[in-house]
Amino acid sequence: MTPVLEAIDVFKEYREGRGETVPVLKGVSLSLSRGEIVSLEGPSGSGKTTLLSILGCILTASSGRIVVEGEEADPKRPARLPEIRKKSIGFVFQQFNLFPSLTALENVEYALNVKGLRNATARKEAERVLDAVGLDDRKHFLPRDLSGGQKQRIAIARALAGRSPILLADEPTANLDSHIGGQILEMFRALAKKEDRALLIVTHDPKVRTVSDRVLQIRDGSIAEDGIAA
Repeated sequence: MTPVLEAIDVFKEYREGRGETVPVLKGVSLSLSRGEIVSLEGPSGSGKTTLLSILGCILTASSGRIVVEGEEADPKRPARLPEIRKKSIGFVFQQFNLFPSLTALENVEYALNVKGLRNATARKEAERVLDAVGLDDRKHFLPRDLSGGQKQRIAIARALAGRSPILLADEPTANLDSHIGGQILEMFRALAKKEDRALLIVTHDPKVRTVSDRVLQIRDGSIAEDGIAA
């Protein structure tokens, strides 16, 4: 199966104040295919979030290649990177990042507006994904009137909206209790499988293994182990 997202020998380093370089990623390679759920585990400082940001075309690598749906995300063409993100990638963040003055429906519609969808088309797609995550009866509620689990469902709906083939999630259960977090993970897996999306979840939560097809371990900037989920 042709990967929908690839990282090929990716390095990332930062320069400190005195000109010294600090390596964060050290030759990372991985791939994701449609319909596949992969979890990325590792301690704080191991490079998980940096890698996720590079895969999502938010950061650029110091060297190596990122290929999204067959197109190379070339750092020499920075104006192209936002277009790749809009077309191909949906994000779910640890913080829900909802606009407090917008309803659930309006929060999802706004994300679609950024992707170029407007008016009735955006409204219909926003309603579709909110129904898919079980929030049809809460679509006109403001975030302050919703539970943490419901807010995360909006965040997932926002990532699903527009049918991006790649979903990247950064600690999606971190702000939820164990029971609600488990429900969110099961729902996320079911939707990714049903809609044939590739899903990568960066996490400290061992429950993510139960919904993953593969588990990647990252240590000190390198992928140390690639195993089947327990």
